Amino acid sequence: MEEISNAEWEVMRVVWTLKKATSQEIITNLSHSQWQPATIKTLIGRLVKKNCLAAKRQQRPFVYYPLIAENTAMNQATMALFSHLCAMKKGQTIINLLKNTSLSQKDIQSMQLILQEKLQTAPKKIDCDCVVGGHNCE
Repeated sequence: MEEISNAEWEVMRVVWTLKKATSQEIITNLSHSQWQPATIKTLIGRLVKKNCLAAKRQQRPFVYYPLIAENTAMNQATMALFSHLCAMKKGQTIINLLKNTSLSQKDIQSMQLILQEKLQTAPKKIDCDCVVGGHNCE
């Protein structure tokens, strides 16, 4: 999947929630934003070009369908972000996310199980993988 912008994420969230939507339904659901309808239509067009949305004509308006599942998009975006971080700092980033994110009891239990499993083979320290010859992230 080609990377999508923050604004495009907002459009995708509407379509994922509704399962399918016309441009007018997307515009209505984004009425809280500062965007003009023409801007939202531009975002929709970009998402079609990026193969994130499909457009099907049903009578007069086009109906837009997601071509990528929400979980798949979220996982790809997360992995792309984490690929830019120093390996040594990824753990602290996850800790910060945990502190600042509301989680269900089920999510917490799942995380605890995964962490218990990872603890069995985790190294004592993760080495910095920043630029060779540069600073070492201690």
